[in-house]
Amino acid sequence: MTGNGPSLIDVARAAGVATATAGRALGGYGQVSARTRERVLAAAAELGYRTNGLARSMITGSTQTIGVVVTDVANPFFATALSGITDVTHPAGFEVLLANTGGDLDAERRAITVMSEKRVDGVIVAAAQPGEGAHLKQAIGAGVPVVLIDRLVRGVPEADTVTIDNEHAATEAVAHLLELGHRRIGVITEAVSLVSGSRKRGLFPSAVRLRGYFEALRAAGIEPDEDLVGVARYDRGSAYDATMRLLAHAAPPTALLCTDNVLATGAYRAVQDRGLRMPGELSLIGFDDEPWTTLVRPELTVVEQPTYELGTRAGRQLLDRIADGGRPRRPHHVELHAKLVARGSTLPG
Repeated sequence: MTGNGPSLIDVARAAGVATATAGRALGGYGQVSARTRERVLAAAAELGYRTNGLARSMITGSTQTIGVVVTDVANPFFATALSGITDVTHPAGFEVLLANTGGDLDAERRAITVMSEKRVDGVIVAAAQPGEGAHLKQAIGAGVPVVLIDRLVRGVPEADTVTIDNEHAATEAVAHLLELGHRRIGVITEAVSLVSGSRKRGLFPSAVRLRGYFEALRAAGIEPDEDLVGVARYDRGSAYDATMRLLAHAAPPTALLCTDNVLATGAYRAVQDRGLRMPGELSLIGFDDEPWTTLVRPELTVVEQPTYELGTRAGRQLLDRIADGGRPRRPHHVELHAKLVARGSTLPG
């Protein structure tokens, strides 16, 4: 036995088998009888032997690791999705390498490169820039399975996807406000312009939700007013300022839809600071059912996304791809449905 701990040779000697047989028993590959495997495992446990992960990966072609790349791990949306991913992949024996890009495309490219070099068995990506997919296509070409979550990336049609039907979710939220009698309905969004047509690939979820907002108004015979569109950066302060500008209009909106959970926090604070009563003077809807939405008064009406399921479905799809061993097959696309949860910010008590 060496000073660095027991070796594979030591385990083989203790189990009374050849070194190659011990390697197959510990690595889970090749033909080894159940009785022999039990004897080798018992010897390894008694000696305190730890397998060499690198050596095992060279034999099996698998590192038992996957990569997860998101834009903001501090966002509860991605944190919940990550929980779903790990709850599926950990029991299957896979560890997760996490990269947080901060929405920076170069950071995402570097993360994909590093993960590919570390020979991860696959990656799950929430793209920093859905319009840029060349690096993801290159990874797939190199044999790394890719599953896209939350947004569809242009130029990567061969990747599996798990997304939310954002257009329908926004349409349902606006329909709720229309049913309550609102006609001047504003929106706080990250999207800088309206996207026409049915294209979703290459767009952020906020842009697809903005399109749903416009379509819901038109379906009700209301011509959208661009003065009721408040564009904000992805932070609470910017959403606060955008909401304040809308509420300062000569004819302000009587209802607001926020296309993101971060934007909803800024909008809610702005409505409070303006001294407006909800829902008497203004109705407000946010995205994602976070804990704070039921702690404030009135409680916030939200579009509840199946975020945990988004992660579990992505994890399962990636495991399926890995199990395929690189065999070509058609990409699998899953679109989950969100639901409106009506609370005090839109409904009278």
